[in-house]
Amino acid sequence: MRFRLKRKTRISTDPFAGSAALTTPGRQIVGNELFTPFFPASDVFSFDASIFGIGSIVFANNIVGNLPTSGVNVIVLRTFDNDADPTTPFLAGNAANLLAAQITSPGAGFFIYFNSALDLPRLVFSTDLSDNTADLKVLARITNLTGQPGRDELANFTAANFAIQTPEPASALLLISSSAFWACCHALRRRRLRD
Repeated sequence: MRFRLKRKTRISTDPFAGSAALTTPGRQIVGNELFTPFFPASDVFSFDASIFGIGSIVFANNIVGNLPTSGVNVIVLRTFDNDADPTTPFLAGNAANLLAAQITSPGAGFFIYFNSALDLPRLVFSTDLSDNTADLKVLARITNLTGQPGRDELANFTAANFAIQTPEPASALLLISSSAFWACCHALRRRRLRD
């Protein structure tokens, strides 16, 4: 029997940094994702709460028609086609549209879908899972779950594969201390300039 150590893939950068997605009308899909293997039996995607604005994971894993209509913010979508035509690709926008047609409560969130053109799953952040015009950022391409075995493996994702990371108390204290220090420096400088 082989054991794998739990591996956390931390996602802690602004998903739309360097793009005009949030200021451009209509849905924008931003790629340039991380290429990574991921093992649902042991691995975790960890999201920075201060960047994504999500305080806790509310998870669902199913075909689109069986997903809840509200209250979820992390979804593993086990629907692999949106139009019953195997010759058309199933991409991030198609998956997001299926989710938006099912989910009625607004809110940002993450989803994993199986990209038929690349033949593998991708992790995507949506600014609003209920909106078919919401901007999307592809965060990760899961390189080891290809083909039919990869499709089958989506059923094995659970809430334990996702985590929200908040700054550690020592880091938060350091940030506060640093901010206070610079505020004091700025006040002293202004005082000196007035004198």
